[in-house]
Formats: sequence, structure tokens, C-alpha cells
Amino acid sequence: MQSVTLIIDKRLELSTKYKKLLESESNHVIITKDLITSIKLIQDKEPDLIIISDSFDDDLSDFCKQVRALTYNMRPVIVAMSKSADFNDRINVLQSGADDFLSEPVNSEEFKVRMNAHLRREFESNLDIKQDMPNKNYTMRAIKRKLSSNIDWAMLYISIENFDSYKQAYTQLASDKLLQTYGAIIKASLNGNDYVGQIDENIFLVMTDTIKAERLATFLTFAFDSVASKFYAEHDLDRGYMILQGDEYAGRRADFVHTTISVVTNEFTRYKDSIQILNTLKHIHDMANLPNKSNYLIERPKISAQNATIEKEYNNKILIFETDEALGVLLNTILNLQGYQTQIVQEYELPENYDIPAVIIIDAGDLEKKNGLNLCYKIKQEEPFKNSKTIVTSIIHDKELVLNTGADLYLPKPYEIPQLIKWVNNFIKEFNN
Repeated sequence: MQSVTLIIDKRLELSTKYKKLLESESNHVIITKDLITSIKLIQDKEPDLIIISDSFDDDLSDFCKQVRALTYNMRPVIVAMSKSADFNDRINVLQSGADDFLSEPVNSEEFKVRMNAHLRREFESNLDIKQDMPNKNYTMRAIKRKLSSNIDWAMLYISIENFDSYKQAYTQLASDKLLQTYGAIIKASLNGNDYVGQIDENIFLVMTDTIKAERLATFLTFAFDSVASKFYAEHDLDRGYMILQGDEYAGRRADFVHTTISVVTNEFTRYKDSIQILNTLKHIHDMANLPNKSNYLIERPKISAQNATIEKEYNNKILIFETDEALGVLLNTILNLQGYQTQIVQEYELPENYDIPAVIIIDAGDLEKKNGLNLCYKIKQEEPFKNSKTIVTSIIHDKELVLNTGADLYLPKPYEIPQLIKWVNNFIKEFNN
């Protein structure tokens, strides 16, 4: 993405000279000849570098204070240009918020080198060290600039799903390598006119043209799936999932990582601000996200119809298979007190009348019959229950045996009720996300 430099100067000849010195493929230079217009441009363009001359009647120090107050949240570099070489003038301007002070006339080569050095430091200060790409603050600035342009654009919101689980299972070092690899793949697929930056640790944002967007999304989902398997141990690949460790996550089954991409363009919608764009990208991203498969979804023209929008009902239903009547009554009472709708079944068969639950709790039964394990496997194969979260409680201390049935969590008996409630709360949120 191009840097943006704003020159605030009434003098046509000198400001044009400065612009010619600084304008390049990597730096877009804007000139304004009045202070009111400059404030609007600062808000719209969020420039990286602001060059202010003392060609106005306003005191240069006061104007530097105004600009610094206006840009406190984006912190551009401010350079003051003045005909004065007085030491006190320099001190006053620098103390008022300017980062540099140049006395005119200035050597053209020195001016160019100084300004490029400021731009380079400004860009480098906004780089994420691990990924060597712009951070969230700079990316939000880039979105804002793109909105104010008159060209067609497309934006891709690219995430690595199940990233936190991978980091927990394989350590920070391995997760950093995964991020860097995917980041390198994304960078290699872009050209000089495209932009890539970060929104979060495991979320990237790409700006490109509308023609290229879908091809790029198709390539990235394919490329990610092609390399993802290299980041797992053989025993996890053979098993088909990860098992989280540690006191907090022990016994939690976790799916492998995958990438989800949402795409919006300005072909069909005229966006008002960067927040609206991000909210739309997140909404489409949520629709595109599949449980364990890479996918992408592109915004299409909306077709209006009466009652076309159906809001998803919040599901807090829990189906409990527990042969121990006393424990079943206890679970039913406690979970009802937590505000959940529960249904107790004392046999290993689905009841005739039931609603699709958000969470299913199954007692595994004894090791010989494995009734509960067989039920869990059967349930996970049926379409209505594929998204339901399953907790298997068991006296069978074989974590892999339980998780291989498709269970999301293995909870060994005896367990603490607060521990079960914590997992139920987490899974209810995950199901309704």
C-alpha cells in the first residue's frame, strides 16, 4: 500500500516542488492550501507524514498542537518547514508536537532523504515483528484510505480456525511457524498493488481488485490445506484430531486447523466506514466457517423478499444419557438452575420426542458393553447432531478410546460438578457462535 504524505502550504511553487521530490509509486502526496481543508484530509486519509509550512498567518506552534491533538490516535510524523532559523522557534515548534524542523531554503536531496527516512520509520513502527507485515492499527488506516478512493476494490478476511487449540497442543513456537508459513503464502500470491496486514494474531486482511478476489480465495484455501498436515505429529494425523493437555483443557478433543475466508467488494454495497466493512466481513466469515474444513464465501447482490431473514434461535438445550438415576436427577436440577433446558434419558437410545440439543452428555457405561461409546459414535454420524457438542463421562480411563467415538470432551469419573458446568457453558457458547 502507498504511504500518504500531506503538504500544508499556501505557496504553490514550493509545495509543488516538494511534491515532485516525494511523489513515487510507494508514496502518494497531497497538497492543500488552507487549514480547514487540511483537517478534513487528515481525518479522511490519515496520512503517514504531514509537512506544515509557516506560510499561514496562524502561529506554527499552535497549528502543530492542533494537528497533534487531531491525530493522537494515528500518530503521523509531523515535519515543520519555516523560513526562520531561530533556535527558540525550533524548540517551540518541536515542543508543540512536531517531530522534525527544517529551515528554508532546504537542500532538495537532504529534504528527500529526511522525509523518506521518516516514512520508513513510520511504516516499520507499525509492523508486526513475527509476520513482518502491518499491524491492526495500520490495517484499519489502510481500509479507511481505500474507502476514500474512487476505484473498485475487494477485501478478504482470512483466518486460521482452531488456532488457539493448535497453540495449546503444539506450543507457541510451532504456532508461530504456522502463522509465518501462511503469511508467506499470502504474500507470495499478491502483487505490488495489493495489500496484506493483520487484524489479529491469526487473522489477515487482504485488499486487492474485484477480478482477482475469488481466484485468490480459491488458491489460499487449497494452499493452506496442502501444507497444514506438515504441522502435525504422525500420531495426531493417524488419529485424525488433537487431544489438548493441561489442567484446564485435559481431555478436550480439538479439530485440526483450517482456513476460512470471507470476501466483500464495493461492487454492490457502498460502505460508510471501516467498522461497517469489518462487521460485514465477520458476518460472512461466520457463515463460511465449517467445523473442520477450509472454505470461503463471497458477498453477492442481495435479493429482497418479505420475511426472508430468519434469526437463529439461541439453543440452550441439553440431552443427558445417564443410567444412574440419582446422578441424573442431580445433573437435571443443577443445569436447570443454570438456566438450561434439560432432558434426561436413562437408556442408551434416542427418545421418541426430542429437540436438537446444543450439548449432549453421555455416560460411557462399562468397558465390556461400551453402550455409551457406541451411542456417541452413532449420534455423531447422524446429520442433526453433527454440530452438537458431546461430553462423554466415563470410568473407562482411556482418553483416545472415548474421543475416537467423535466426542468433543472426555470427562473421567468422578468429576467435579463445577468442572462439568464450565464445559457446558463453553460448549453452549461455541454451538451458538
